[in-house]
Order: sequence, then C-alpha cells, then structure tokens
Amino acid sequence: MNKLLFSSLILIIFSCKKEEIPVAKYVPGEAVINSFEMGSDYRKQSFFDLKTNTFVSENLKTSWDLGFESGIEGKHIFLNSSNLMFAARVENVSFNSVTDTVGLTWKWDSSDGNLNTTAIGDWQSGNYIYVIDRGTDFLGDHRGFSKVVFNSVSSNEYSFRIANLDGTNDQQVFVQKNNEVNNTAFSITSNKVVQIQPPKSDWDIKFTQYIHYFDFFQELQLEDEPYLVTGVVLNRHNVQVAEFFNKEYDQISFEDVSSLNFSSNIDAIGYDWKEFDFSQNNYTVLTTNIYIIKTTEGFFYKMRFLDFYNDQGDKGTPVFEFQEL
Repeated sequence: MNKLLFSSLILIIFSCKKEEIPVAKYVPGEAVINSFEMGSDYRKQSFFDLKTNTFVSENLKTSWDLGFESGIEGKHIFLNSSNLMFAARVENVSFNSVTDTVGLTWKWDSSDGNLNTTAIGDWQSGNYIYVIDRGTDFLGDHRGFSKVVFNSVSSNEYSFRIANLDGTNDQQVFVQKNNEVNNTAFSITSNKVVQIQPPKSDWDIKFTQYIHYFDFFQELQLEDEPYLVTGVVLNRHNVQVAEFFNKEYDQISFEDVSSLNFSSNIDAIGYDWKEFDFSQNNYTVLTTNIYIIKTTEGFFYKMRFLDFYNDQGDKGTPVFEFQEL
C-alpha cells in the first residue's frame, strides 16, 4: 500500500469517529418515599403506579367478591382472597338441592396468581354448583354463604345464577367484560358489577391482604391451614419482579438488571419483607430485602420497605422507598 493511500484511509477513519455521537451516562430517577394507610385492620386495598408516584385508586376490601377475567378470550373466575374466601364444588345435582355446607371440600385461589389453580377452576367442563364462603370482614364477622352456577362466557360477557344458600335472593346475572382491566369485579352484597381495578396500564402493584398457604403444614403432615397475610401483589399485565438481597440499596444501578431473574408470580413481592417479633409484639421490616420491578411501561425501579407503622404507632401502614434505575 502506498503512502498516499494509507494516509487517505487514516483520514477517513478519523473523520468517521468525529461524527459519532457519544452515549450519555444513564441518569437514575429521584429517590421517593411514600406510604399507604391500609388501616390497623387492613380494611383498604390500593393500586399504585410507580411512574407517577400515585395511588390510582383504593377501596374497602369488602367491596367485591368475584373477579371475572376480562379480554376476548377471558374465562377464569377469581375469589377476593383478601376476605379469606373459599369455594367448594358440588357435581351433578340441582341448584335448589344445595342448601348446606356438609361434607364440602374447600379450595382457595393460589397466591402466585396461576390461572390453573383458582378455587373455581374449570367451571365449563361439567355440571357444577359452587358454594361460596364469602369469608370475613375486617371486624372478623362472617359474611355468609352463596351458591352459584356459572352458565356461559362469550367474548363480551359472563352469565351465572346466584342465590343465598337457603335459596333466597335467587338471581340471574350478566357481567359485561371490560377490556381495560384485568378483572371485572362483582359484589354479591349488591348483586352488581363494581368499579375496583383501574385500567391495567395505569398501575403496577397493589397493597392488599391475600391468602397464603405455608408449606410447613404439609411438611408436618398437618391439615391445610391457609392464612391471611398483608403485603403487595403485582399487576399481572406485564409487571415482573426480581429479588435482590445481596447488595446495598444505594449501590444498585441499572447495570445490575441484566443479571437478574424476573418472576411474573403476582406474589413475588408478597408479605415477607417484614417479620413479627413475638417478644416485642410488633413487626420488624427487613430493609435489606430489595425488589427490582419491571413496570407496565417496561421501566425498572428498585424498591424496599422501611416501616409498617404510621406516626401514631398503628400497624398497617407500609412505608416504602423506590427509585427508577
């Protein structure tokens, strides 16, 4: 290669480099601290959006009983587990013949949100009547029993028959699907659809109670004992979480995201960011439990809990810190 050609190539290379645009260093968002007062009896549920630092909506947990999966292909039916609700299936009997709870086997919705492990299950595969134990309210009072037969589902509505266990208040109900939300909520108290969930693209996490089954009962060969726990569940619409417990909160950056394994289980954050101290009769928050949340918009946030008490010392107020990575 002659000197003239070599010099020309060097000039071209350096000219290209001068035109390249440098990539700016990623700047994380501001650190934010917020809290939600569920009440010392955990009566409130709330939907929270990380991007806007907003509690999009809140409701009393007793405001609804059943959730109907929206979307054209939706067919799953959920219980409001924050009320400690259960369902039992009775096969090949008439609706009017079901009048008590003797001999029933109760089931509850899995806390991880698996659509194949709901208490109602595959209601389309047989002639089933469901007895619904409506659980307890936030005062601990039982809310009664209902019986229901789910008749059909289409691309835009569900139909079912529901009555009190003694046959009173027998009604045929139609629930229109709302494609903007994950689940359309129904209140047995009012026999009406109620507005509970905000649009699925408007929130990321939900503060609530829910049923959790502790594995150690099975290990000890004891009877199933589901318990109400208090914590956070995910929006099943695109939200994922990874636990990150081996690094200081302030040291976690966007570069750490690629090394993490994310989960879509809705209880991936759950309840166990706190522990109950029986000697002190109070909760201790584990501030070293850090969660990386991928939001509905696809952004990543780190989050941890700081407290479970309000300024008056009442339990039921998760205080949390988060920051966009």
